[in-house]
Amino acid sequence: MKQESRMIAKTLQALEPVLAQELEALGATDIEQGRRMVSFTGDKKVLYRANYRLRTALRILLPIASFRANDPDELYRQLKRLDWSEWMQAGDTFAFDTVVYSETFTHSKYVGYRAKDALVDFFTERGEKRPMVRLDNPDRLFHIHISHDEVTLALDSSGESLHKRGWRAAQTEAPLNEVLAAGILLLAGWQGETDFIDPMCGSGTLLIEAALIARGIAPGFFRKSFAFQRWADYDPALFADVEAECRELKPFEHHIYGSDSSIEAVKVARHNVRTAGLADLITVSHRAMQDCPAPEAPALIVTNPPYGERLRLRDGEELYRMIGERLKHNYAGSMAWILAYKLEHFDKIGLRHSDRIKMLNGSLECELRAYTLFAGKREDFKRAGGEGEEERAPRAPRPERERGPRSEKPRRFDRPRREDRREGGRRDGDRPSFSDRPRREDRREGGRRDGDRPSFSDRPRREDRREGGRPTKKNEGGLWPNDRFRYRDEEGRERIRSKRSKHIQTFSGGGDE
Repeated sequence: MKQESRMIAKTLQALEPVLAQELEALGATDIEQGRRMVSFTGDKKVLYRANYRLRTALRILLPIASFRANDPDELYRQLKRLDWSEWMQAGDTFAFDTVVYSETFTHSKYVGYRAKDALVDFFTERGEKRPMVRLDNPDRLFHIHISHDEVTLALDSSGESLHKRGWRAAQTEAPLNEVLAAGILLLAGWQGETDFIDPMCGSGTLLIEAALIARGIAPGFFRKSFAFQRWADYDPALFADVEAECRELKPFEHHIYGSDSSIEAVKVARHNVRTAGLADLITVSHRAMQDCPAPEAPALIVTNPPYGERLRLRDGEELYRMIGERLKHNYAGSMAWILAYKLEHFDKIGLRHSDRIKMLNGSLECELRAYTLFAGKREDFKRAGGEGEEERAPRAPRPERERGPRSEKPRRFDRPRREDRREGGRRDGDRPSFSDRPRREDRREGGRRDGDRPSFSDRPRREDRREGGRPTKKNEGGLWPNDRFRYRDEEGRERIRSKRSKHIQTFSGGGDE
């Protein structure tokens, strides 16, 4: 690895600003936020710190090559030109992870196949041992990112995703991602200044991540290994220094409380808490939220209630209505953050949120909403100096020279009534009302206005149209159908011939004659 290199930290949606702040605290420079990623510059020590200490990063990637390719064959040729011996040996195992946003490359797995062929052919054509693919914990994990025709090849320094902390010994049916949990806590401003409560704790992810933040325990403390420890330039002494930086823990004078209505979830949460060695900081109880006692002092409440999407929920609306009622009457003075999936669930909470953040929980589009909890009415809370008035920045006074002359128009209640305005009771520009229109009999000659379609009563009868009582020919040419039966007799009277039909049958003879 060079003295300083450009690196990429992958993350989840909405956590990019939090990750950028974490990187700045680690000593990274040239930090730029992207879509679910943050790029930065740092040396080998920053790389080690990023893997060991970042709470909201999924992976740390080290870009090693970039080029353009318009088809799979060109991708193969470009990859085969690279000197793969700089990053791995012939006997190492490897794997490719591919992400594709392109009109040409439509199948990410096929991109991985072509990349594998290029790497294997590079070593075999040199007469060296063929490298083998291993999807589970390979020696080298490469990432290929294609955007249209731009290809970026990166080396993964993390190995397993960084959300796999190492403390989870068991899990419930729908556990919360550890990176997402830590990001929610940091967005909520949690640093351990109050008690922490999760009344629907599930497997205890939020509880454990809250304890790690409160004590300053690095998320990589429980990890057994990282991918960079298998690199040729790995520096064990430097990594030991990074671990030593996190040995001194912060004091935490409060407590973390979790509860759940499911006894199975409580057992799982307690098991995970013991595995993480945090039983002295966290208490997990078997009780429903409506049975939880009120905290003795203001606390931070963060919870991820069941959605009803992956879990069977009998009555989701009733559940969220109960959450709102309990927050209102049991946790006055506290701050609550709730992650939920459906907007109608938030509506049932019945409280006005002070902040909202859109994010993804797996494949589900969710929202994280904040609630400032108080007793009584919101107007009384604001009047006492609570949320609302003091958060709104005062409006800057407008300079006198920018103020225009005061309008001379009459105020709303000084305006004349509609019947007292101009002639006709209307102002210029008013649409005419039905009462202003003349009645049908008062319009123009014929009782119609210009543009009116003629009515059936306005049409002349058949005998009034032309001389003879009817036209001799149709308007578009040709005789009327019955004209061939009409004739005049010797006295000049019009007669109609009888319409006789003749049926003629023909037979085709067959057989012998």
